[in-house]
Amino acid sequence: MLDRIAKGLDAQFDKHRIVFWYDPTHEFRQAFEGLTLDGVEKIEVANTEFAVKHRILREGPKQRFLLYREGPRPADIDNWLLDVELAHGVFKTDQIAIWLVDLGLPISFEDLAREHQEFFRSNRRQEKLKAVVRGEDTKPKLRLRMLGVCAGAEGDLDTVVEALLGELAGAKDDSLRLIGRVGLNEFLWDQMSRFFGYRADKPSISDFAITLFKSCYQSAVGGEAILTPEALVFFRRWKNNRNAEEAFARLSAEYAEALGIAQDLAKRDFRTLVEVDHFEEVDRAIIRGLVHEVGSQTVAQADVLNWIRQRRQSHWYGSYRDLYEAIGFAAEFQQAMAQVTLGMTSLAEGVERYAKSWFRIDQLYRKFIWRMQGSGQATLMRELFEQVENHYVNSYLLRLNDAWQTHVDAVESWSAPPIPAQRSFYREHVGEFRRRDQKICVIISDALRYEVAEELLGRIRSLDRYEAGIEPMFGSLPSYTQLGMASLLPNEDLQIADNDSGTVLVNGQSSQGLENRRKILATGRAGDRTVAVKAEDLMGMDKDQARALVRDHDVVYVYHNLIDAIGDKQVSEDRVFEAAEDTIEEIVRVVKKLNGANANNLIVTSDHGFIYQNRPIEESDFSSAQVEGDTILFRDRRFILGHGLKGNRGLRRFTPEQASLEGSVEMLIPKSINRLRRQGSGSRFVHGGATLQEIVVPVVKIYKKRQSDTSAVDVEIIGSANQLITSSQMSVRFYQVAAVTEKTQARTLRAGIYAQSGELISDSHELVFDFRSENAREREVAARFLLLRQADAFNGQEVILKLEERHGDTSHFREYRTARYTLRRSFSSDFDF
Repeated sequence: MLDRIAKGLDAQFDKHRIVFWYDPTHEFRQAFEGLTLDGVEKIEVANTEFAVKHRILREGPKQRFLLYREGPRPADIDNWLLDVELAHGVFKTDQIAIWLVDLGLPISFEDLAREHQEFFRSNRRQEKLKAVVRGEDTKPKLRLRMLGVCAGAEGDLDTVVEALLGELAGAKDDSLRLIGRVGLNEFLWDQMSRFFGYRADKPSISDFAITLFKSCYQSAVGGEAILTPEALVFFRRWKNNRNAEEAFARLSAEYAEALGIAQDLAKRDFRTLVEVDHFEEVDRAIIRGLVHEVGSQTVAQADVLNWIRQRRQSHWYGSYRDLYEAIGFAAEFQQAMAQVTLGMTSLAEGVERYAKSWFRIDQLYRKFIWRMQGSGQATLMRELFEQVENHYVNSYLLRLNDAWQTHVDAVESWSAPPIPAQRSFYREHVGEFRRRDQKICVIISDALRYEVAEELLGRIRSLDRYEAGIEPMFGSLPSYTQLGMASLLPNEDLQIADNDSGTVLVNGQSSQGLENRRKILATGRAGDRTVAVKAEDLMGMDKDQARALVRDHDVVYVYHNLIDAIGDKQVSEDRVFEAAEDTIEEIVRVVKKLNGANANNLIVTSDHGFIYQNRPIEESDFSSAQVEGDTILFRDRRFILGHGLKGNRGLRRFTPEQASLEGSVEMLIPKSINRLRRQGSGSRFVHGGATLQEIVVPVVKIYKKRQSDTSAVDVEIIGSANQLITSSQMSVRFYQVAAVTEKTQARTLRAGIYAQSGELISDSHELVFDFRSENAREREVAARFLLLRQADAFNGQEVILKLEERHGDTSHFREYRTARYTLRRSFSSDFDF
């Protein structure tokens, strides 16, 4: 108590030389007598007014005095020190006065403290209020801070309402009951009326919440808003607040049913909903509409991709990303199929055209299937899946490889000059670096199909200081792991073992297993220090071990196996496209690991590709040709090994000489995409045959640069010179100057309108500029800004539209670009308060 009194008196003496202290209840004499204040003389007034007056005015005109009087303050007419009192200060010691002193508030706030005594009776609430109160606070501002303390919120009314909505979503009302108990209920609803336009005979937070959802939804679909534009701005902020995600989702789900949103959406065209995300049902309606339209091919691909891009800003996008992405890939697939021509005049032209453009259809199909599987919505996607699957298998995969097969049937030897043969890989590609005495690391990923490697290429090129290129090799036949892996090693004599193992011999030595491959690798260029490791073993090395590996060897082979390991098993072949995605991520990590170990030259390649159909294989996809021969050594879905084999209409026979192999083992390859029956093995993921997807093998060469070579796209504000803002809303268009590429990357900016003082006077938007289109008109983004009520204070002044960019992963934003506008409008017609 004494400390509080001393503190209160210190505050008074900061303002006055003389302070009066009346003690009407005779309870503070002991405190007065025990009080010591630096530079302050204590005097008790007890019928000594004249002497006191002489002392404080004549004898000590600069001295500070504390005048204590036990008993009530005398009436003005009897108060001989009234003139002194009026010229100086009075210290009050009742509970309310102590509260005010402790908060550093003037006596003019006494009525507020008296009205809300219940609030101040809690020391905890007082301490929280004390931490945020400011000397310049008005009474409404102080009450607003008190609301924040009751609601456990920091900030203005928005944060208080967010906290109350959070409790509502959690079926709690502790804060609201406390607000009522401390006498702030009327003030709360007055503020809700002034700021948000919410008025009700019996106001409640639940009624406000449903009104808020209804008003904002009606406004978004072209109806009349019930609440003010300020409410819409609040709604956007609350919806986009990560800390409020769960509360927003719960209330949105509850009110969607109460407001009959599903029934309303059923009457609307999904195109009018693209910017709406108040309810999860909106996303479902848009997705259903997109699935139908894309399946019916009644919308342009560019429109579909633009709508999906806009939906990325949806609160629910994360939950439906797989569906949106699948629809987008389906639209791109349709566009690619509409433009493709599948003719060729030779094996070489077929490989070149596949590596240049046809691979993209396989890639889009893979991405569609992967995203569709990830969505778990087989029923919803059935119509679109059936269409994509049918087009892929019948109009592309089968037609392409039927056309290709005519050239396969016509060749006498398995080669396609000038496309380099896979068997020459070590001599041509590894040798290219070793002839210059440069170290080389080779990453071999089992079944890394060309189209998957092309996507990997983009990922690598998007990394700063990385450059990469891709070219095709003509894969060995049959396109199976043992032969493909052997073809990538140094080889003079390459032959399939004359037994039932399918093993491939290099220079007479088995190439099966890591240890045998190490031995064969060591037979390359004389003097080269070589090593072969598994990718998982490399990734398990620490930095020093990885650096030693690269330092101590000239040629490093890293073997990675995920796609084939997953796809080659019947129980997991349906996850092969998921494995392809994981493979890209894993290879990127391997590349970074090797580069961190000072490897600057890297090659990523594969043993073979594959063909895959997501739908179970139909009877017509199995070859009906009879397998005939003197000896059948090895049988798989896509090839037969043996002696005295006989070709026919369904099977193409190759001798080892025709297949550019040594030895005596012959092979039969099913024509086009047909499979051979084999007990216990999968039939959707297969390889070993001669299709383009199986034998076009990627070679991705990766180099590390010394200097940074990535940048973000530039963004401009369109038509911003000398413009006026004349209403409560303003639409602005932004232009992405160039298309996004691997090295010119996307840019994310925050946009808002600010007063020159730096105060935000509109809502803000996060804008993503990631357009890849070469068409300039398709790289524009429009944003509509709603002015806040604070904008009223800056009418007639210049305001600033700012584009800001986040600094790294921090919460700091730096200014990117600005445009200036003049605010000239009447706000009274827009804001109903």
